Amino acid sequence: MSAPAIAHPPALAAWHRLVQSQDAAGLNTLVADDAVFHSPVVHTPQRGKPLVVAYLSAAFQVFFTDNFRYVREVVGASDAVLEFELEIDGTRINGVDMIRWNEAGLITDFKVMLRPLKAVNLIHQKMGEMLQRHAAQQQQ
Repeated sequence: MSAPAIAHPPALAAWHRLVQSQDAAGLNTLVADDAVFHSPVVHTPQRGKPLVVAYLSAAFQVFFTDNFRYVREVVGASDAVLEFELEIDGTRINGVDMIRWNEAGLITDFKVMLRPLKAVNLIHQKMGEMLQRHAAQQQQ
């Protein structure tokens, strides 16, 4: 007998819908103005909605492939840890998304942690490429 499905808090349910649809456009309505993003490859936190949305949008293009899947979740009232797995260019990647949201259901803090080192280096390269494209599009 399997355990009954537990309803996700609204912010987490919205996150899962965006991931499932691979639609980064919804990030603007899900991320708080004062949100902070903690990258596994950038030392300083990225602060403010525009930067958080830019990093998460790039992540949508890099991470959310056909073989991306969340394999475990630990969910609290205002935060969650989501373990994921995927493969990019023959490299198996394991990591966690640590997400916190406010009373309004908006993401206020998003931290990504990855392993192994080979995966961190690969993601550094891929995310760098996506962020450079995004910056170039913003200048046009």
